[in-house]
Amino acid sequence: MTATADATTTALAARPRGSRRLAGTGTLLRLALRRDRVLIPVWAGVNALMVLSMPGTLEGLYGTAAERADLLRQMETNSSLRALVGPVFGDSLGALTAWRVGLYAGALAAVMSLLIVVRHTRDEEESGRQEVVVSGMVGRRAPLTAALLAAAVANAVLALLIAAGLAGQGAAGALALGLGVAGVGMLFATTAAIVAQLTESARLARGLTAAVLSGAFVLRAAGDSATDDGSSVLTWVSPLGWLENLRAFAGERWWVLLLLAGAAVAQGAVAYGLAGRRDLGMSFLPTRPGPAAGRLRTAGALAWRLQRGGVLGWSIGFLLAGLVYGGMTEGAADLVGDNERTRGIIERMGGQAGLTDAFVSAMVGMLGLVAALYVVASVLRLGGEETSGRAEPVLAGAVGRLRWAAGHLVIAFGGAALIMLLAGLGFAAGYGQDFGAIVGACLVQLPAVWVVGGAAVLLYGLLPRAAVAAWAVAGAVLLLGWVGPALDVPQAVLDVSPFGHLPKLPGGEMSWPPVLVLVLIAGALVGAGLVGLRRRDLT
Repeated sequence: MTATADATTTALAARPRGSRRLAGTGTLLRLALRRDRVLIPVWAGVNALMVLSMPGTLEGLYGTAAERADLLRQMETNSSLRALVGPVFGDSLGALTAWRVGLYAGALAAVMSLLIVVRHTRDEEESGRQEVVVSGMVGRRAPLTAALLAAAVANAVLALLIAAGLAGQGAAGALALGLGVAGVGMLFATTAAIVAQLTESARLARGLTAAVLSGAFVLRAAGDSATDDGSSVLTWVSPLGWLENLRAFAGERWWVLLLLAGAAVAQGAVAYGLAGRRDLGMSFLPTRPGPAAGRLRTAGALAWRLQRGGVLGWSIGFLLAGLVYGGMTEGAADLVGDNERTRGIIERMGGQAGLTDAFVSAMVGMLGLVAALYVVASVLRLGGEETSGRAEPVLAGAVGRLRWAAGHLVIAFGGAALIMLLAGLGFAAGYGQDFGAIVGACLVQLPAVWVVGGAAVLLYGLLPRAAVAAWAVAGAVLLLGWVGPALDVPQAVLDVSPFGHLPKLPGGEMSWPPVLVLVLIAGALVGAGLVGLRRRDLT
């Protein structure tokens, strides 16, 4: 046994220094892909489905050359919609697909990549598992390399699906769009790798990388609202602006891919440099210790301290989103014009009221769908506290499990009410009218948001190891609400989502029974989850 270990150590020492730093990368990559065998196919598949469903939808919306030409003229003068989806560079179905969903596909690829990288770097260090791994014959750079390679595999799968699925619209454009989306994903993968070296917390690493992504979207939106051809300096500062300026299906600018590749390589080099200059488990921005008394005397105060940053970020984001949607309401009505298919989609999402009210209702519904992601993230913070071992010292004192959980759940469900209220205030301010009706339309989304949150509580309380499936619930609801109306999905399928049972406000008639039923369902789910939490062992 000793002779074998000595021989292995001697062989490892005889290798070149660079290869020693990467020793074990292949094994860690296989482990990462095995752990993400559900996450990667789901994220890549849903993202690709969103892109590949667009040509058929757009053909129904803008089936003639005259309708497509009219769309291009409208977008030249509609700065609000350019800020939301970017400028149009061509009138082919492929170009319209790249315009309509290209930015969002790139953003989803970025989210997928940052989740993968943080999960296999900072998450592993925070849990203590990486310390066990690197105690064996594993090189210093192997964990980071394996995480980036796992992200590369996920983005390669996504690029292949997009390129193959859109090849019928033009092989060159399909390849450009697929590579562009994957390039954005890898750029933010390396961004997450840098942030993972700077912070001690995986949650903070995810939040900061998401903030960088949000900043990139805001910069691009500001640039696109100023110009109609993507030439603004603000657009070129943003990686999402690079994706739109790739101009897939509209005279591809292949050199833009070099910008994405160069930025990803440069950021990767920075991440490797930082990783070599710190100890395992440490960071360049250590967490500042908080007070042990005073404001943290209760479990609720501790939960607020842990989640206040997230609540603040989501609140600012929803307020700004409401302002943007409110400002573009009149322009959206002008853009739809007499296009019956577009009007039909908006009415399926927002009800049979006037076009403007239907558009407001549809956009408010979209904000409610995104709020469901917030409530799931906030509820699952309970699982993070439990698995990291931080909950155990709290529960060892005079704090019961229900009281501990209640602090986080108040922030989760109350925070959802706060961000929807701010979204309504922003929407009303941007639109400039119907203040009470728009705020009420935002708040009526809460019962459906709470049902999704209740499902997360139920999974966490009864099946803590399967609690991550709450993201699948939220993703399915988001997919039904976003893509379902455009694909003419039967109403019976749309009604699987709790959002399908809400009254379509403003413009529609307020119906209290379905709202009250959804509130009762949410309460029952939360109650069942708390019963399960009280009876089971901590993981």
